[in-house]
Amino acid sequence: MSEHRRGLRPLLVGALAAILSAGVTGCAPSLEGNEPKEANKTTPARFGGGAAADGEAGTPTATSAAQKTWGELFTSPELRALIAAALANNRELNVQLQEIIVARNEASARRGEVLPRVGAGARAGVEKVGERTSQGASDAATGLPKNLGDFSFGLNASWEVDVWKKLRSAAKAAGLRYLATVEARNFMVTQVVAEIARSYYELLALDAQIDILTRNVALQTRALEVVKLEKLAARVTELAVQRFEAEVLKNESRLYDLEQERVQTENRINFLVGRYPRPVRRSAAAFAMPPPEGLRAGLPSQLLENRPDVRAAELELEASKLDVKAAKAAFYPALSIDAGAGYRSFNAAHLLTTPESLAYGVAGNLTAPLLNRAAITAQYRSANARQIQAVLRYEMTLLQAFTDVTNQLARLENLRESYARQSRQVATLGQAVEVSGILFQSARADYMEVLLTRRDSLEAEMDLVETKRRRLQAVVDLYQALGGGWRGGAEPDAASGARGAPP
Repeated sequence: MSEHRRGLRPLLVGALAAILSAGVTGCAPSLEGNEPKEANKTTPARFGGGAAADGEAGTPTATSAAQKTWGELFTSPELRALIAAALANNRELNVQLQEIIVARNEASARRGEVLPRVGAGARAGVEKVGERTSQGASDAATGLPKNLGDFSFGLNASWEVDVWKKLRSAAKAAGLRYLATVEARNFMVTQVVAEIARSYYELLALDAQIDILTRNVALQTRALEVVKLEKLAARVTELAVQRFEAEVLKNESRLYDLEQERVQTENRINFLVGRYPRPVRRSAAAFAMPPPEGLRAGLPSQLLENRPDVRAAELELEASKLDVKAAKAAFYPALSIDAGAGYRSFNAAHLLTTPESLAYGVAGNLTAPLLNRAAITAQYRSANARQIQAVLRYEMTLLQAFTDVTNQLARLENLRESYARQSRQVATLGQAVEVSGILFQSARADYMEVLLTRRDSLEAEMDLVETKRRRLQAVVDLYQALGGGWRGGAEPDAASGARGAPP
């Protein structure tokens, strides 16, 4: 027996030396050609382009409109009620909520891997060994039965000592990804809030355009009757009657197109709210009000705090760095400790005899990769490549956020100027319609001048409503681009004087 042990000793010493050598020389390979990167988080001092609504949004200031809740920005009770219902019932938001739960459970599982594993077990069995084996001969010499029982129960534990912080790095990365899913849901909230508001303003604009067109059809119908009387008086020809009649028919046909758009817009809102098609409650007063004034863009650096997609990209970036650390730690020796304690006996009657049946053991294991370094190297380099991808995605997200705000600032300013000029155009054409009617009655203008003037006036009114819609939607887009909408809002108010069914 002593010679056998002396024969094993060189093997054990050699194995231990190999493990220690692997621990010393097992550093991670070079990443030359694809070195890790650090994200560039610097932003310009101010947003480029012109000022936004009412000349205030582009001014550098520590105050950003993103700090406002959607309940503060949107004062319409009907719109606030729709947003509140969408945040509670929208299917995509609820799907994202389940993603958060999955990520949270994954983080809990990763944290559990750092702790020792402790279990309890029991065993009952029977064994017969060969009589011509060393164990069989020994059992026969001591008078043990051929069919030997095996009964045991106790506790066992296993713990991988996280010397190189591989498990802790993986747990922290999972925790950061859980937070990233929360930010991803916040970003989806901003999208849902903005889409509800945009669709609501589009619905109000369609209502206004349908009202304008209906009113103009009525006016053109009366004008058609006048032209028919003028024909009877031989002051105009049948051509004038046909042209006026064709104009009425054209606008009546256009009404059906707008009605279809209104139905589709209502149903888009219903889908976002998470309900089947039904009339959407709304008030025309919300469209008549001017866009919110003093909507400040704040400082570009505030995008890092206010934009959920930027924050989610930053969390993913930090998680990818920890993934690289965990992958690098796989090159180093791993230390684990196994222990167990309980009772074991070949006779059930003596299973609880103490201390004869008491059994325990403890062992430490030190292992290091020797032949599978190629696979570990590939995983390490892949983790590093994903870290570089996370850097690039973060920089791209930040650049996109800055570009979005700059575009919306310029858009608001241009729409404000356009709306002012279109308002004057509508007023001027309104006067021209009256003048053309008077001149036609006095035979100082022909029917084409009357027809074209009325057509231009109608188009100008429709365009003015469209520009008003785009102004309101541009405010929503700027609010979303700044990162507003996910901080919550006020409780929906009871609406009064609304049309349609409740939201």
